[in-house]
Amino acid sequence: MNTAPGRHVLCRLDEIEDGAGRGFTLPDGREIFIVRQDAAVFGYLNVCPHQGTPLDWAPDTFISEDSGLILCATHGAQFRIEDGLCVSGPCAGDRLSPVPVAIEGDSVVIAAP
Repeated sequence: MNTAPGRHVLCRLDEIEDGAGRGFTLPDGREIFIVRQDAAVFGYLNVCPHQGTPLDWAPDTFISEDSGLILCATHGAQFRIEDGLCVSGPCAGDRLSPVPVAIEGDSVVIAAP
């Protein structure tokens, strides 16, 4: 597949289940994760704004089974998928740091750093 200039393919869209997330390490060393929600994808740095810890407690485990929200495994903060807003927990009102991702064809891509 041809990718637009300045873009980096992360994975195929079908490699992320609807309502689930997947983590990636970018070439520059940043840890990010992508969440798929229906036909859309949302990307964030894998860093909780509360204490700077990774959100996942196990690889690719970012979504709460109870609420369907992004969950920080360290202190239980919960974030909306669509905009990264913390809706409960010690960092309520803060946001995850977004990462620009998109779907191109059947691939999930990120703007190259």
